[in-house]
Amino acid sequence: MLNIALCDDQPAELVIINNYIKEYLETNRIDADVKEFTHPDRLLNSIESECFHLYLLDIVMPMVSGIELGKEIRRLDREAQIIYATTEPQFALQAYAVSPINYLVKPIKKAQLFDTLSLAISKIDLGQEQTFAVKTADSLRVIKLSDIACCEYCNHAVMFRLKNGENVLSRTIRENFSEYTARILKDRHFLQCHTSFVVNLRWVERFTKDSFTLCGGRTVPIAAKQYALVRDTFMDYLMAKGVQR
Repeated sequence: MLNIALCDDQPAELVIINNYIKEYLETNRIDADVKEFTHPDRLLNSIESECFHLYLLDIVMPMVSGIELGKEIRRLDREAQIIYATTEPQFALQAYAVSPINYLVKPIKKAQLFDTLSLAISKIDLGQEQTFAVKTADSLRVIKLSDIACCEYCNHAVMFRLKNGENVLSRTIRENFSEYTARILKDRHFLQCHTSFVVNLRWVERFTKDSFTLCGGRTVPIAAKQYALVRDTFMDYLMAKGVQR
């Protein structure tokens, strides 16, 4: 998961930037945890125990300037991406001492921020992303969990339907479907909605009483007896995404 930190001592500016970032993440279907900080000291305290891939920082802040904050971040993490957003263009030269990906002048233009986010995220290596190894008839296929749209049990094997439209069929499995997919189901994005189906909730476009519709139009059935649990789990998932800070 992508971890993003926003630091600006003006709450109104944080709201604007956060809304833009949420729109970008939703449009590009990127799973991320976005946290807001109104004081640089709070961010500095947080990075002692948390790892952020991307920082979006104001420059003119109390006690610790965005330049000083960026230098401390860079001392702790050489790989993190830093974006500056400020009303003061005269600090641009100083800012480049911490190698930011861009320097945006407020009021921020959404298109410019989106382009900068795309560039920054393209440079981030989410090497910790979980994978699942599938034994097929002729090889061992390692699949990123984020690439799986759904899993379907059929004829004692499991069909992995990927978000790009590709299908990967496992060899015959000895355990039952729930046991086979247990490690996948530990990921909060996945839900078993039917005896024979596991769905990746990040790729759901439509939810009805008897099915999920995924990106690309694929329909995944929901077992009638599981509807209440599936509904509540899906609603909790959507709420959790909506309140990430």
